[in-house]
Amino acid sequence: MDATSVENADLAIVGGGIFGCAIAYYYIRNNPDKKVVLLERNALNNAATSRAAALMTMLRSKRSYIPLTVETFRVAKEMEADLGENLDFKYSGMMHFAASEAKVKDLEALMAIAKEYDQEAYYISKEEAQKKAPWLKVDEALKIAFVPDEGYCDPYMLGSFFARCARKRGAQIRQGVEALGLIWEGRAIKGIHTSEGDIHTNTVVDAAGVWAPILAGEIGVGIPMAPVRSQYWITEKADIFPMDSPMVLLPDAQAYARPEGGSLLFGIREGGSLVASPKDVPKDLTDFVFSADGGMDDLVENGERLARFFPAFYDIGIKYHIAGFSGYTPDSQLVLGDIPGLEGFLIASGCCGAGISVAGGVGLGIAEMAAGRTSPFDYSKFKITRFGEIDPFSKEWLNKCAAARSKKVSG
Repeated sequence: MDATSVENADLAIVGGGIFGCAIAYYYIRNNPDKKVVLLERNALNNAATSRAAALMTMLRSKRSYIPLTVETFRVAKEMEADLGENLDFKYSGMMHFAASEAKVKDLEALMAIAKEYDQEAYYISKEEAQKKAPWLKVDEALKIAFVPDEGYCDPYMLGSFFARCARKRGAQIRQGVEALGLIWEGRAIKGIHTSEGDIHTNTVVDAAGVWAPILAGEIGVGIPMAPVRSQYWITEKADIFPMDSPMVLLPDAQAYARPEGGSLLFGIREGGSLVASPKDVPKDLTDFVFSADGGMDDLVENGERLARFFPAFYDIGIKYHIAGFSGYTPDSQLVLGDIPGLEGFLIASGCCGAGISVAGGVGLGIAEMAAGRTSPFDYSKFKITRFGEIDPFSKEWLNKCAAARSKKVSG
């Protein structure tokens, strides 16, 4: 297809991260007679997806996320059977550690949610916790809970499975093709301009990650999220980090950790999260410098909180620092669905650091809406209009979104 060509499609998806790939998969699976085209200007799953820590957390204080993650676990098995390959999910379980009365109350509320959703979860002793995670100092624990059915995965592989299964069913996935702008008449979408020509379609999904507000801004839609840096570190290998150790949430330290091939992968919330306007984020993040010092300033500034529960923190070497932009919202809820009064334009954005775990529910719900049906999930918490009219490029808005990540206590 050259820059002057025109083609027709039933659905065009902008963005080849895990959301876009999941939407393409579900759409073509449930509408095999339709034509779906996914556009990715770089390589699939190469931005936020591939840089994620990928904690597959089903049990959350935000009930709105739980059914979406349950669907991700379900569809993972479906895609493994389809491709005859193993995604190699690590079902290590999640340990929730409460070392203050406030966090004990939060944990008790979470255990009630587990019961409500029929998710297995139970309290364990300090001795059991120490055995599961030898690196963890358990002395200050008031309550420790364990959720055995949760785990983590290779996020790039999961995104690739969605893309491969979509292709297998006939979805057209085009890498190196950029969406240049929307085509619309009045308040109805009619297609999209691309670097290889126009695609005429009555339905476009904006799943462009942290760049999503740029496309939506063309038609006066302010997507309520902002690109905020997520970062984590991986230690050197040590015997205190068993391969089968569980993931650990340390809300009193605003930190999380999980095993990583004999090392420990951990993240800490810095006081002032780096935020950028979507217009200032480079199109290709390959050589973008998220931290000039490899995150060391943030580690030094915030590491004492983690060291309280991880005494070897100051003795174990740091081997890797991984950073990327995630789309954060002030209420840490996703941004999903349609825009009232605008026909044929859907948003799948605002992952808030949970994009890998919720990808199944995002993909299925948005794909059903794109086909003119109702999402099987309750997206009421994710409405694009919930903050009223906003300017997603203003400094005030960007700082609001950055503050949401800085205050985050979950994984």
